[in-house]
Amino acid sequence: MIVNYIKFLIQVRHEKGFRMLTVKVIDNKIALVESELPGYKDDEIVVRMRSCGICGSDLEKVYGNYGMKSLRVGHEPAGAVIKVGKNIKKFQEGDRVFVHHHVSCYSCRYCIQGNYTMCNNYQTSNIDPCGLSEEFVVPEWNIEHGGVLKLPDTISYDEAALIEPFACCIRGLNKISIKHGDNVAILGAGPTGVMHTLLARLWGANKIVVSDINEFRLGFVRQYGVDTVNLNQGSLEAAVDKNTNNLGVDVTILATGSIKAFESSLKITRRGGKILLFGVPSVGSKFDLDLNSLYSNEQIIIPSYGASEIETNQALSLMSDKSIDLLPLITHRFQIKKTSDAFKCAHEAFDAMKVLVVTS
Repeated sequence: MIVNYIKFLIQVRHEKGFRMLTVKVIDNKIALVESELPGYKDDEIVVRMRSCGICGSDLEKVYGNYGMKSLRVGHEPAGAVIKVGKNIKKFQEGDRVFVHHHVSCYSCRYCIQGNYTMCNNYQTSNIDPCGLSEEFVVPEWNIEHGGVLKLPDTISYDEAALIEPFACCIRGLNKISIKHGDNVAILGAGPTGVMHTLLARLWGANKIVVSDINEFRLGFVRQYGVDTVNLNQGSLEAAVDKNTNNLGVDVTILATGSIKAFESSLKITRRGGKILLFGVPSVGSKFDLDLNSLYSNEQIIIPSYGASEIETNQALSLMSDKSIDLLPLITHRFQIKKTSDAFKCAHEAFDAMKVLVVTS
């Protein structure tokens, strides 16, 4: 029944000459562009987007100075397969899927060393035109290299839109090797800050301190039994000292691209501790670092960008077996025609955690 209904909708859309809406960033502003419904090749599929999250990197492309090559927005899409190339055997019309925009080759020097997100194919692969589009084409490369995951019936489209950011958090914590009993500071209480909090709890962290300047978000993360610091009112260093007997945390997670937060991380992380550089810094972000201090204290700084098929599958597994419930993070849903409002809501974050753009 579902497949027949999808076919009917496709036929009606084409007969009536419908076009689709795609979100683009033009001169640092959100623009809705009408275009023809996408064509596809024999080795491709077309997905009807149902839900797509707005990421911090998307916001950076509009309100900041994003440093990566692509200015496409929307890389957290989930939807239904509506067209299937004749050579495709893995998927069929009606399949509910999450689609990863960047996909590694798993055979180059970068991938062999575990640096999957540094793979040239990861950096250049993408969906067309983007995840924030009513429909988009998934190329053969993404399909054949694990970039499309079928969703179990227990996972909604809204939940599936959280797979990619959750996978990025998993990769970051895997890289920094958080251990049972670690004391952790998380700088930034946005959606990924909360995800890091939940993962740190799951993996056995001891004391967790979360800081931000947004009281709504601090109130949200407080429900998970962590200490919080509003940086407009209190001292992060004092809170860390209190929770670690003046030793400093074992791990600091920068869930923000703020230079000031990075400076704080050097002060609150113990000697021999680790700092995860997770949030996206703007291009040109610079910091005057005393290398002698870094050397003497043996602090380890580890950047983490993106996620691979490995972490997206781990994310889906943790969500499917309900080890972690991410649905409470979703506070706002906007129809695609209201994407500009969605970006404004996510950027200002007065009362927002995760903001989704949907088509139904």
